[in-house]
Amino acid sequence: MRELPVAVIGAGPVGLAAAANLVSRGLAVKVYEAGAAAGAHISDWGHVRLFSPWTYNVDPAARALLEKAGWQAPDEAAYPTGDELVRQYLAPLAKSPALTRVIEYGARIKAIGRRGVDKVVSRNRELHPFQLTIVDSDGRVRRELARAVIDASGTWTSPNPLGAGGVTVEGEETFRDRIAYSIPDVLGRDRDSYAGRTTVVVGAGHSAANVLLDLVKLAVTEPATKAIWLTRSGNLARVYGGGASDQLAARGDLGQKLRQLVEDGRIELVTSFAVTTVRQANGQLALDGETSEGARTVGAVDRIVVCTGQRPDLAMTRELRIELDPWLESAKSLGPMIDPNLHSCGSVPPHGHRELSHPEPGFYTVGIKSYGRAPTFLMLTGYEQVRSVVAAIAGDMTAADNVQLVLPETGVCTSAPESAGGCCGGPAPRDADACCIDDASAKAQGKSGCGCSSSAKTSEAA
Repeated sequence: MRELPVAVIGAGPVGLAAAANLVSRGLAVKVYEAGAAAGAHISDWGHVRLFSPWTYNVDPAARALLEKAGWQAPDEAAYPTGDELVRQYLAPLAKSPALTRVIEYGARIKAIGRRGVDKVVSRNRELHPFQLTIVDSDGRVRRELARAVIDASGTWTSPNPLGAGGVTVEGEETFRDRIAYSIPDVLGRDRDSYAGRTTVVVGAGHSAANVLLDLVKLAVTEPATKAIWLTRSGNLARVYGGGASDQLAARGDLGQKLRQLVEDGRIELVTSFAVTTVRQANGQLALDGETSEGARTVGAVDRIVVCTGQRPDLAMTRELRIELDPWLESAKSLGPMIDPNLHSCGSVPPHGHRELSHPEPGFYTVGIKSYGRAPTFLMLTGYEQVRSVVAAIAGDMTAADNVQLVLPETGVCTSAPESAGGCCGGPAPRDADACCIDDASAKAQGKSGCGCSSSAKTSEAA
């Protein structure tokens, strides 16, 4: 078993960080990437600028490998686009002498199991190596063995549907050619599809915010372009953000710009709307839905952009003994720490190999896939996850358990549940630069308030 490599699924930021940590500890590794290059998922939204600067986006072990190869780090205070992240960091890292020989592209993992035993067998299970069924880009199927598996495959290719109930709504498949489930490049390659047209953007996260802001920019040169923003919730505190209280300035600025455009009437906002049907209406599309006040229709529109998050693809792990949070589909132990129904401020304690492991010995879910359907994640979180996981695989339990995670605060709390009003019993006034007045006051006195202004060590970003 020890002569076999550790299999890493995915050559994105977290997968490559896992590989860098494994190499730094002298462990054999094989990285399987379904795309044609490192960071393939990020390249899909390469036009989007991150709201976290370079200092948060480079893994320490990866940096060490790059610097050995003569890499010059970008300005740590600058904010990269997705394309810049790939071009200036992920591509050089994948081509570094230590990693270039261990990454295989065009290799999609179809299934993971234990050689010679199925999911039911318990006796000596840990003595059987993992067996990965791999489908190459030419359709050829083969199998390879591994001593441990780190699943960093992400969730990008498994978007949530338009329907608020978690399933596709009537008409969604029929009109799929007019529906986008990513972050279209409205100002670039996808311009012709949106210029001079009416687009409804569904979702209340940062992906939706980016699309809406781009549509407004497009309307400057294409005045007939119109943006409608449709949200299932009536509480937009998370996407509007904490303004000046957000320790990631670009994230706070994104939300404030969006709110101003709504208030100026440049974006039409429809809240508390659950889509039930997409249908044709005089050559355009109409969205029928349910609101607290009864049935309503939004339309007519030309395009729909669905930014309702992603979910993990669990098919490949069917023959493994994995344990998931029943509603988030995250790693089970991690679920209570990140559940948006319980945590009003997007906070999450530092966590590592113990929270990311499963009843299947040697299998770990990391990166955004470890969060399942939860909407909060930063790359910095994934980097600390894989550092801990790799230390555990190497048998260095002291390092594995010494988890340190210092993340920038959002500066905002949303109520949980929404009817509660705010994290301290009521929302902060609009002009307050804090999530709650009581919390801000406590923090000023050096105390912990209701949660959202507690130590940054336990804070997570939306």
